[in-house]
Amino acid sequence: MSDANIRIPAEARDRLAEIAAEEGLSLRAYLARLAESLLTPAERAERAEKARAVLREWNGYDPDAGEQAELDTELDRRMAEAGAT
Repeated sequence: MSDANIRIPAEARDRLAEIAAEEGLSLRAYLARLAESLLTPAERAERAEKARAVLREWNGYDPDAGEQAELDTELDRRMAEAGAT
């Protein structure tokens, strides 16, 4: 496996190195493990579609785009209301 150089602020590097050391890992090993644990946007979309399919099969939940937009708006409203208290 070849190495790559990534330029990040020194503060970010130092923080990641500290976290890695606390877990008994080198920064290189920690970043490799972190990369393996994250999903790409395509992988997240695939998982979301699978979850929607399971919900449709289980209880028929299948909002169209308009219903989804209404639900998102309602959730945003409730979140704003909860944050205002």
